[in-house]
Amino acid sequence: MEKHEKIHALDINENKIDSLDEDLNKYFNICIEKIGFIPNVLRSYSWNQKKLRTFAKFYNEIMLGESKLSILEREMIALVVSSSNNCYYCQVAHGAAVRTNSKDSILSEILSMNYKSGNFSQRHYAMLEFSYKLSITPDLIKEDDRELLRNNGFSDEEIWDICEVVGFFNMTNRIASGIEMVPNEEYHFQGR
Repeated sequence: MEKHEKIHALDINENKIDSLDEDLNKYFNICIEKIGFIPNVLRSYSWNQKKLRTFAKFYNEIMLGESKLSILEREMIALVVSSSNNCYYCQVAHGAAVRTNSKDSILSEILSMNYKSGNFSQRHYAMLEFSYKLSITPDLIKEDDRELLRNNGFSDEEIWDICEVVGFFNMTNRIASGIEMVPNEEYHFQGR
């Protein structure tokens, strides 16, 4: 059997970064300013500037845009969803974001390995349970599941936002796993 060399998405896109349009170069420079590096997910998308812009805009709106869910809550959801999908890239990247936003070096490991073992408020536990269920058995989500969220203080607008984060990460987890996206090494050390 012939042995094939593994090619990662980054290997074929590195040369595209040098030829990005001015707005995307500016965006990459903001990443370097704020977090010290360009996330590999953005480098991976650099083969198609239109898709890169769409991804960045959608991500920024869902994860950093206006919402009654805090950034930490959205990152917690992202991590539980990514764990349910065994997405290496997103578990590492969003594990770092959870550590950084929570100032808790253990929380990301609980969320990645078994969120049910965590000491969460009823509100957060309901949010994580719903997120997990929507990821692994979306066809089993019923009105009772949404009502449980409402009973734990979530508005319908917040339920929408939870669903949007869950949906986004189920999509990106599949892309990251499909192309074997490798997380930046820097993520492993953030928030520790």
